[in-house]
Amino acid sequence: MFQLPILNFSPQQVAGVCETLEESGDVERLGRFLWSLPVAPAACEALNKNESVLRARAIVAFHGGNYRELYHILENHKFTKESHAKLQALWLEAHYQEAEKLRGRPLGPVDKYRVRKKFPLPRTIWDGEQKTHCFKERTRHLLREWYLQDPYPNPSKKRELAQATGLTPTQVGNWFKNRRQRDRAAAAKNRLQQQVMSQGSGRALRAEEEGTPEVLGAAASPAASLSSKAATSAISITSSDSECDI
Repeated sequence: MFQLPILNFSPQQVAGVCETLEESGDVERLGRFLWSLPVAPAACEALNKNESVLRARAIVAFHGGNYRELYHILENHKFTKESHAKLQALWLEAHYQEAEKLRGRPLGPVDKYRVRKKFPLPRTIWDGEQKTHCFKERTRHLLREWYLQDPYPNPSKKRELAQATGLTPTQVGNWFKNRRQRDRAAAAKNRLQQQVMSQGSGRALRAEEEGTPEVLGAAASPAASLSSKAATSAISITSSDSECDI
């Protein structure tokens, strides 16, 4: 008869290995280690009560794209406050990625706000205090300075900036992505406004040459006016302050 594996380490020793691998960032090794753990009921019961092991399983599930498993772990086990920040980031980022895949495009700040409203943090990883998604002024200042130097930081620079600001590399990456989207939208709006003004100036010049008085307010055609309004409406949503988003 096939024998189930026997746990050669205590739950505390297993937790220690999980914590070490988690701190090293080696998710692949962490996943292999968790996979090698025994499936005997008594051993599983002990491990399922250990926060370090549960947190490690959540991390592996997230990086493996197994979001259903991640949500199950986070919703059904109570975690201490020390684990909240990391697990909250996993919860939100998983929902962001699912929403992006569903919509087929990157999420803007307003989209992410709606996702957070639709999928609030479970009380197992949240102490009930309102969580702000705005960065401190010093943090914003550092992010802006780095953005002016390089709008597309590589992973190494993201980690360096994360250490300097106290954010996670994911938060840093999201800030840069949102800032680039805002700048592109602002540039598109400026180009449209310049085009409308150029068309209006051209009509005024032709009217002057032909001796026909230009009617005030008629410089822009109805179509151009509608285009300008549409662009303004779009930018009002796109340019929401991405500095208030993780």
